[in-house]
Amino acid sequence: MPKALKTYVRVVDGVNLWIGRCVMLLVFAMMGVLLWSSISKTFFLPSLWTLEMAQFLMVAYFLLGGAYSMQLGAHVRMDLLYGAWSDRTKTWVDAFTVVFLIFYLVLLLYGAYSSTSYALEYGERSYSAWRPYMAPIKLVMSLGILLMLLQAFSTLIKDIAKLRGEDLTAPPGGGSDSGQSGEARA
Repeated sequence: MPKALKTYVRVVDGVNLWIGRCVMLLVFAMMGVLLWSSISKTFFLPSLWTLEMAQFLMVAYFLLGGAYSMQLGAHVRMDLLYGAWSDRTKTWVDAFTVVFLIFYLVLLLYGAYSSTSYALEYGERSYSAWRPYMAPIKLVMSLGILLMLLQAFSTLIKDIAKLRGEDLTAPPGGGSDSGQSGEARA
């Protein structure tokens, strides 16, 4: 594989590894918001912002962690046929199916860009009683989709390299839990 593609894989995998590990902490922020929601409903006046903020945190957790999950091979897959195939057949199928994922993510990113630019231009707000601005969460959503798209290209490059007999799946950051090439397609 060309050095530029190896560098791309290393950089994208490293960035998504770092972001994914940082985003894991959002679970604690979400738990704190939901705990405050329970406490405020029991002892004080219910907070207007807690449910929507928990939803925003979940969206950020889900979308920003998607590329990391793909990198680890942690996506859900039906292994009815896949589990019995040889590694080479799995890699061929993974390389083929990731093209559909890339197409889907490009369309999703186009829609996210359109929606985010609208939210920024017109100051879009939620229709809830709290009425937060929607631009920050839409920016996070767009970033998450972009990271997933970059990771899908990285996975495709790793699959092609594997078919050529090269291994680009060396764990980024020295961890042993990442870089499972092509084993994650939802």
